[in-house]
This record gives sequence, C-alpha cells and structure tokens, in this order.
Amino acid sequence: MQLSNFDWSIVGVYFLFVLGVGLYVSRSSRSSVDDFFLSGRNMPWWLLGISMVATTFSADTPNLVTGLVRENGVSGNWTWWAFLLTGMLTVFVYARMWRRSMVLTDVEFYELRYSGKPAAFLRGFRALYLGLIFNVLVIGTVSLAAIKFGEIVLGWDGWLTLLVAGSITILYSTLGGLKAVIMTDFVQFILAMVGSIWACIYVINIDEVGGLNNMLNHVNVASKTSILPDFSDPSIWVPILLVPLAVQWWASYYPGAEPGGGGYIAQRMFSAKDEKHSVGATLLFNVAHYALRPWPWILIALASLVVFPTLQDIQEVFPNLSNDKLGHDVAYPAMLTLLPSGLLGLVAASLIAAFMSTISTQLNLGASYLVNDVYKRFYNPEASQENLVRAGQLFTLISAVLGLGLGLILTDATQAFNLLLLLGAGTGLIYILRWFWWRINAMTEIVAMIASMIIAGYFTFFSDSFLPWQEIVIGAILTTIVWIVSVFFTPQTEESTLIAFYKHIRPQGSGWTKIRKIAQSKGIDTPTIENNLSLEILCVVIACVTVYATLFSVGNFIYGEHKLSLILGLLAVIGSFSIFKIWSRMN
Repeated sequence: MQLSNFDWSIVGVYFLFVLGVGLYVSRSSRSSVDDFFLSGRNMPWWLLGISMVATTFSADTPNLVTGLVRENGVSGNWTWWAFLLTGMLTVFVYARMWRRSMVLTDVEFYELRYSGKPAAFLRGFRALYLGLIFNVLVIGTVSLAAIKFGEIVLGWDGWLTLLVAGSITILYSTLGGLKAVIMTDFVQFILAMVGSIWACIYVINIDEVGGLNNMLNHVNVASKTSILPDFSDPSIWVPILLVPLAVQWWASYYPGAEPGGGGYIAQRMFSAKDEKHSVGATLLFNVAHYALRPWPWILIALASLVVFPTLQDIQEVFPNLSNDKLGHDVAYPAMLTLLPSGLLGLVAASLIAAFMSTISTQLNLGASYLVNDVYKRFYNPEASQENLVRAGQLFTLISAVLGLGLGLILTDATQAFNLLLLLGAGTGLIYILRWFWWRINAMTEIVAMIASMIIAGYFTFFSDSFLPWQEIVIGAILTTIVWIVSVFFTPQTEESTLIAFYKHIRPQGSGWTKIRKIAQSKGIDTPTIENNLSLEILCVVIACVTVYATLFSVGNFIYGEHKLSLILGLLAVIGSFSIFKIWSRMN
C-alpha cells in the first residue's frame, strides 16, 4: 500500500514540528559550547531518560530485531538483551562519578584520569576515532534502515529518503544543538511507541495472520517463540546466550551500551541537573529500553514469518527493492505496508522520527568530540564560545554527509552490528576498571585499542575460519591479555594527576589505597569515602533480575502463560522494592 495524501500530511506536520523546535531553541543554544552540546547542564532526569530511549529507537532497531527473530527466534534477542548488565552497572556505579567529573565529553576524561603526552594523544585519537570513524559507521547503519524503509514504504529511492530526512535533521541539529535534540526526542519517543504498538495490534489481526493465537501456533512461528534458546544444541545456545552474557556485555564497546558508560549516554549524564538526576535518567533508560519496548517489534517479526516466510516472498511483492538491500531485516518495513491509510502515515512518521532522533544525537555527539577534544584542545585553545559553536555546526554537517553516504554502501543491519561489536572487542574491561584501579594508564588504553583494531582487521579482511561470535570471544580474550600485561610494563600516571583524580571523583574500593596513602604522607587532605561498592553491585544484580522478570512477564502473558507471567511480575515488584530500600539506605 502506498501512502495517501492523509499519510503524507501526518509526515509533513512532523517535519514542520521538528524544524519549529530547532528554530525555537536556536538562540539559547548558541551562546556557549555547554549550551550547544550539554543543554546548559540543567536537564531533568525524565527528559534525559526518554531522550536516551528515543535515540536507541533508531530506524534500524526494529529491522535488527526482526532479522534476529526470523533467523534465530525470539531468543536471538539475547545478543542485545545482555547489554542490560553494563547498562545497570552504569546506573548504580558510574552515573554519579560521570556527572561529578564535569567534563564536556567522555573523551576529555582521559586528561582528567591520565597524564602527559600519552593522555593527550589518547584524547585526540579517541576523539577522531569516535567523532569520525565510529560515529560515521553508526550513522551509516541507521541510514541503511532508512533507505530500506523508504524504498518499501515511501516508494522513494534511497538517496531521496536520506536527502529529505537527513536535511531536516541537519537543520534542526545545527540550529538548536542538544537542547533541540532532547526536546524533539520526547515527542519522537511518544510517536514511535504509539506507532509501533498500534501497528503491532493491527498486523496481528489482519486476515493473513489470523490473530494472536493463530500466529503463535502457525507452523512457521511455533518454533521461534521461545525466550530461551535450545540448550540441547551448543551451536545454538552458546552464541545466542552464553557469549552475550559471559563476554559480550563487558568486552565490547557498542553505542548506548558502553562498559562504564560513554558516548551519548555519558553526554546525557553530563547534561543532568545533578548526580541524582544522572542516576534517574540512566535508570529510566534501561527499564524502558529493555523491559517496555521490544515486544511490539518481536510480534511483528513473528507475524512476518506468516506473511513473508522467505526472502523470495518479500522480493516478489517488492520487485523494485535493490538486490543488495534484500535481507530478513526488511521484513519489518514490508509488514508496515499492510497498514491502512492514517495508521500507515503515523507509523511512517514514527520511523522517520526514530531515524532523525538517532542521527541528530550522533551528529551532536560527534561534533562535540571534534570541537572540544580536537579543535579546541590542539588547534585553537583560545577560541571564543561563538567560534566553537560555529565549528560544531560545521563538523555536524561534515559528519552527516559522510554517514549518510555510507548508508548507501552498506547492505545489512546485522553485518554492521557485528562489525561494531568486533571493533571494540576486549577494550570494555578497561573502561570498567580504570575508575577503580590506579595502575591503568594511558598507554594501557592505547595498547588495547591497537590490539583490538589489528585483531578486528585480521578477522574482517584476512580470515573466514571463524563464526562472528567466535571472532568476538577470541578478540576479547587476546585484547584483554595484551592490555593486562601492558599495565605492568608501561609508565605510571603522574602521582599529582592520580591524587587530583581521587579527590575530585572519589572512587570507591581498594584500588586507590596506595594513592590515598601517598597523598596522606605528603600532608594532602583526601576525602573520607564510605565504601558502598558492594551494595551498588547488589543493586545492579537485583535491577537486572527485575528488568528481565518484567520483560519475560510481558512475553509470557502474550503467550498465554498467565501463571508464569504472574510469578515473574511479582518477582519484578519485589526487586523494585528491594532496590528502592537499598538505594535509599546508601543515599
């Protein structure tokens, strides 16, 4: 079904809204880099949390989930469900320390934590890597999904979809900075959730699917509904469940799930009013992202197995779809074409909103790295605030052109997902431990990055002997061994830097005992720190159980397993109450 005039009017109204927001906040966002990149550090937790969720609800996310479900069943989602562990670690252990740091970007952290030329090099290199290479790859991945959506639902060529949606995104991002991004994210999230839930209900009840019960019992679907993989076959459950839970969550650096927090998650924490709002924002994000949002996508993916059992079925219905863009992930936009006029326009606007939300966040984040950690730090330290904001607008435009162009080259969302995981495999443990072990230094991180890139390059271009999950595990193990060994052979960070970091951040645990004793021996006052790290870790464990219980309670209710759903729901309630009591006691 093609979009009607009514559908296009809904899309047009949304475009006008985001442009209006950009114009409305443009004046206040251009006064300083803090305003342009951090919204003046005065945003409430609920708005920041919703902004994080909206950013992760990119146009490629439903496509990715659909591809996982069609190929590996519902249990295939453990590939990203496992990242809840690092998400909750950020909430209860790192959120307050990040907000306390008062840096503009998570890359600026390097010269707060480390010293000398290695720290400066690391800051500049990571800024270029994350601001250009990594950021462009993320934008390209999201653009790929927008291209497939445009070709199937809008009937547009890929370049036209990116030109229209990308231009509007660039315009309001450069005008309003992060404040415009966050404000539009709020509406984008509501629009996306309404659209996905409504679309799910309609799709399940079309004649081709025949309702929820018929769908779940269909021969193409029945074997795909299990939340846990088949434990009788190690070739299935090891890559789907064991590797993500045992290795992937701590070893890989992935957007929105960086070990120890980072990227746009850290940017939102820096933008919070205070440490309390930083914690609240990240908690809301993780609950909504993992527990509240996935099931509409999953159900549409299952329904697609009834309507489009094979890729050939999709190709027959959409003969104009580019051959290099045909994959299981396009089943999601293919199912959306079954929606009636009005609802199709709403869902189209919601997915365009999801695309624009992610792109705008990545553009602002990438520009913050290039402005604060490259241009200002190394080329023009005396630049005025006006000059820095203009530089940010220029870098926003450059990143957009490169990222959107890459989207025209990529072919599959899962392909890009695996590449992102592989590029960061093994470096994640450093980002977790560097806050709690003084001995980790700048050269350690440099060694880890080099090792990770070499290993990823070897697997990508020179070897086809291993499966993707095997490459991630091998890469994580080898990189971790290399950087741990390097800790004991690389120069230590200067004592003055370590003492200043300890006084400013107030990290817990015994990893800073030596630095505290050195400071005391020199007559330097050090803060008295109550060690609640064990209770924080307990909150992480309980929170993970609570969110998983909520997620699976909803799933079992949908499957008709009401008794199990009730038990899991009660477990979630008990977990929530326990977290509240423990956290209140600590604070």
